[in-house]
Amino acid sequence: MRRTILRGRVLTFVSEPQGIDDTASYRYLEDGAITIEDGKIIAVGDFAADDSAEVIDHRPHLILPGFIDTHLHYVQSQMIASYAGSLLEWLNTYTFVEEQKFSQQGHASTVSAAFFDELIRHGTTTAVAYCSSHPRSVDAYFGEAAKRNMLMVGGKVMMDRNAPEALCDTAQSGYDDTRTLIARWHGKGRGLYAISPRFALTSTPEQLDAARALVAEYPDCYVQTHLSENAAEITYAMELYPGSPDYTGIYEDFGLLGPRTLLGHCIHLNHRETQVLAETGAVAVFCPTSNLFLGSGLFDHERLSKAGVRIGVATDIGGGTSFSMLRTLDEGYKVLQLRGQRLTPLNSFYMMTLGNARSLSLEGTIGAIAPGNAADLVVLDAGATPAMALRLATASSLVEELFLLQTLGDDRAIAEVYVAGARAKSTLGGL
Repeated sequence: MRRTILRGRVLTFVSEPQGIDDTASYRYLEDGAITIEDGKIIAVGDFAADDSAEVIDHRPHLILPGFIDTHLHYVQSQMIASYAGSLLEWLNTYTFVEEQKFSQQGHASTVSAAFFDELIRHGTTTAVAYCSSHPRSVDAYFGEAAKRNMLMVGGKVMMDRNAPEALCDTAQSGYDDTRTLIARWHGKGRGLYAISPRFALTSTPEQLDAARALVAEYPDCYVQTHLSENAAEITYAMELYPGSPDYTGIYEDFGLLGPRTLLGHCIHLNHRETQVLAETGAVAVFCPTSNLFLGSGLFDHERLSKAGVRIGVATDIGGGTSFSMLRTLDEGYKVLQLRGQRLTPLNSFYMMTLGNARSLSLEGTIGAIAPGNAADLVVLDAGATPAMALRLATASSLVEELFLLQTLGDDRAIAEVYVAGARAKSTLGGL
């Protein structure tokens, strides 16, 4: 296969920024070249003419690693913007109703195709998704990812109580289905599996014990679940598991916490819970648009970070209100402003690229523009709309441009997306 060179302004992070002036945390090339062969980056440097390669010129746009989303529900794609007052009301009124549709032949394929289109449209090249409790929803998800050669993580929701009968599995069937799906999809192509008990409210102790057995059998799989999103949820969890010291302790008691565990929300954690997350290496996933939309609370990034907790960031579709990581970090900035904490533009873009790759233990595979990494890339246009162009005319630094993209950008700011070196956004239907 002939080599391809992407020319443009190249930005990639090498470490977590320690402040707005931390220029050592990233590499920036004003006229850069990313050389791609067989879906991987083989060289990065200043641009120089090369007649042996196809040159695609994206100047004056920025080229970054593709965005990574560490927590969302693809099966909720058609229920975004559903009006409800709180998490549990929203789950019972909309979510469980919507997810039952995935028992219908063809529904999962239709939704998964549209879901992946939206990811690409918004610059996301890797995501971690909950499917429904139906194995066919997992097959549709990973099948669509394979068609597009995307690195995706996901899994069948395990839930055997406190949900409609049509959605519930059993401890045994959830275990059996998950084993079958792991064998079918984990490590096949770019697919990676996440063992997915929805949360303590919808799993009996027997099912969490089955999840523990799966983790022991498949230690290279991920675990994803929800933790401490809502006060009523926490109260109910403790009623269901009175022997545990706190909500985090439920998952701790069942051996589900570790470096490959992704815990959505983590808003209302006490000091013991924070310490446990730090000690086990589990990841607290910040979901700002969802937390604001459902009135769940304000994530305390500073406290968790200082305690040594690993942190990811995510859209949480469909409680979240946008597929865009730009929109997500815009709301994340505002959440932390209300906390009296500062989120610099550098930290925002670190979080949605290398930071989230690290939270998935995938540094060296995705999240950075470096030789050996997959050529999953996004091209950003900071002047994509009239309002953005007007503001861009007065931006005098890279940091200002990044903050402009984060604050005003959306899918229109995504000029192109590359998945394993192949154009992805411009080839979508209707574009």
